[in-house]
Amino acid sequence: MRNASTKVMSLKEAVSRYVFDGCHACFGGFTINRNPMAGVYEIIRQRVKDMHVYAHSNGQAVDELVGAGCISKLEIAYGGSGRFAPTCIRFKKAVSNGSITVEDYSNFHMTLRFTAGAMGVPFLPTRSALDTDIIHKWGFDEALRKNDPRLPDRKLCVMDNPFGNWTETPKVVLVPAIQTDVALVHVQEAEPEGIIRINGLTFADIEQMKSARHVIVTTEKIVENGALRDLPDLNRIPPFCVDAVVHVPHGAYPTACYGCYDYDPVYLKQYAAAAADDDDFKRYLKTYIYDQPDHAALLNTVGSDRIAAIKADPRTGYAVALDRR
Repeated sequence: MRNASTKVMSLKEAVSRYVFDGCHACFGGFTINRNPMAGVYEIIRQRVKDMHVYAHSNGQAVDELVGAGCISKLEIAYGGSGRFAPTCIRFKKAVSNGSITVEDYSNFHMTLRFTAGAMGVPFLPTRSALDTDIIHKWGFDEALRKNDPRLPDRKLCVMDNPFGNWTETPKVVLVPAIQTDVALVHVQEAEPEGIIRINGLTFADIEQMKSARHVIVTTEKIVENGALRDLPDLNRIPPFCVDAVVHVPHGAYPTACYGCYDYDPVYLKQYAAAAADDDDFKRYLKTYIYDQPDHAALLNTVGSDRIAAIKADPRTGYAVALDRR
């Protein structure tokens, strides 16, 4: 039984409590950096379906969720896992066969949309995408929008500058806010009460967490309450934004977690090969996710030698001798 005075709980409990069929969700990280993979694998193990996912530039997390059939709708700027999959493989297959509905935005659009959600405003203006097909090509048609009260009536809106005093910018693009049911983010350190610290690039994680109704944080290390207050400028969001703190060492594996470990090129290459074939991908899901009771079991299956090979150098934050071929 967990201590009621903290937000610390098991990953299974956090996912079952805050992630559900049809939920609107977002995931931290960028391509193959600091994806909350332990949380993703638990969602897959719990066979959550029909998720509506919002992604800035995600790779491994989104691809495995799409491949496992967890996602039905996706709003995204980019889906790729570096050189291992410049375009995510199961994502590409799902778009091609029509098993998911996708609407695309620019990277800046997605950041603005999460920021608008965090601010509690319905939209924010930008010049991004003026005179591009992003404005005119909709993934969600008017009928879908009409039948889903959580979708905005329009993808984007182009309007004249209402103030009329900026002749250089006569028109602006309004992007709709995003407010999800849950955000999942992996961090390096967290206190039991929910103060978190992300070392290195934060990507769009802060905006995603602040725009979500509930936040699940998986962390490499849980430190005692007050331990992160010596350098408060490094703490990214207030604790009242966090609902669950879950201790999962190597919780971003096989993606990288800056300062702790690098991505695993062996795993990602094997995944890319399996993802290219439907039967091989089913075997991958069984071997590496469904047959594993938790993330620690997956790491044991991978083996200690591989985990040791991706350990980060304390000076650079990366595995300096890693064979990335």
